[in-house]
Amino acid sequence: MSSLEPGAAPAAPNYRRAAYLTSAARLSQCPPDEGWEVAFAGRSNAGKSSAINSLTGNSKLAKTSRTPGRTQLINFFQLDEHQRLVDLPGYGFAKVPLAVKREWTRQLEGYLQKRQCLRGLVLLMDARHPLQAFDQQMLEWALAASMPVHILLTKADKLSKGPASATLLKVRARLEPHRDLVSVQLFSAVKHTGHEQLLEVLDAWLTDASVYAEDEA
Repeated sequence: MSSLEPGAAPAAPNYRRAAYLTSAARLSQCPPDEGWEVAFAGRSNAGKSSAINSLTGNSKLAKTSRTPGRTQLINFFQLDEHQRLVDLPGYGFAKVPLAVKREWTRQLEGYLQKRQCLRGLVLLMDARHPLQAFDQQMLEWALAASMPVHILLTKADKLSKGPASATLLKVRARLEPHRDLVSVQLFSAVKHTGHEQLLEVLDAWLTDASVYAEDEA
């Protein structure tokens, strides 16, 4: 892996060039803990894979399934030699044994709290059912690790403008005590709305020159 000049700001990644890198069933199988990653997480029916595919313009990049919870691997997508997007397994698996749920709970918590190259978490929630118990658990893990979180209220196209705006304001109000680390927006993969705001967040996380300089030291 090549290095950047100390203090130099890397170029904003081209998300349209995202390509599958590898998958991991557990933390020990993840790529080397170097470079910079942004992870996407959400309940099995939150539209996580659809959001990643919409962002990258590749409908086949992140696998989608009509059976919630089928994908139980950590999937890595390379943007360039330094930067990656990570698709975490949908949590709240509907039809898997309790032992599997417990193991993946452990793996997800470990990834969020121990992965040094992780720069931020994009947490997806169905705009019609935000801040469920599993969502709040993910938030607690991320906040415990001082991890920035950007919440996507997905499937916003399922709501009319008034209710969608009301939901956004309600979620922001609930998370006001954590405003230094948590931001929230509406998003629709179907309507391709909310991309610009999401890109601003991702670019900031993946092109922070001070962070890069610290890692290169």
